[in-house]
Amino acid sequence: MVVAIDHNNLFYTVCSICEKTLPDPSPNTQIPNSSSSSSSSSSIPFCKNCNFNSASSGSKRLFRVLMSIATEKRVVVVIMFDRAARVLFGCSADEFFDFAKTHPFAAAAAGNALEGEMLKITLSKPKNGNARHLRVVSVFPLRTGFQPVIKTLRELYRARGGS
Repeated sequence: MVVAIDHNNLFYTVCSICEKTLPDPSPNTQIPNSSSSSSSSSSIPFCKNCNFNSASSGSKRLFRVLMSIATEKRVVVVIMFDRAARVLFGCSADEFFDFAKTHPFAAAAAGNALEGEMLKITLSKPKNGNARHLRVVSVFPLRTGFQPVIKTLRELYRARGGS
């Protein structure tokens, strides 16, 4: 069961050519707020791995979601990367980021939508020796009426009169 997610840092930026991690271009690229309108490619540095200027070739965001889950025996902090996170969010990290630009509390609402959700999760030990958290390899929602986060949030904001 999902206990909580860290909604303050859901993404990281990668080169669209080689998908190697790029430094964050600005502090406003993690969770947009109503005054932030920076695009995903502005002031993105040169990719040192493939020697392409990411600003001209593009960059993209991928999900990196830190979450607490409860098993029958304990609560564990795990990390869920893009492939598994797309199952729960129902969209790419870039799509969610763009949605959050016009709906400033979308990340927190996503955490609220997932809290208490029953999931079947496969975990693995981290491949990186410096990593601290188990990785979510696969995730399968167990609730029959499960809707991806993006669908739930679109319905929520539409009901409140938003776009």
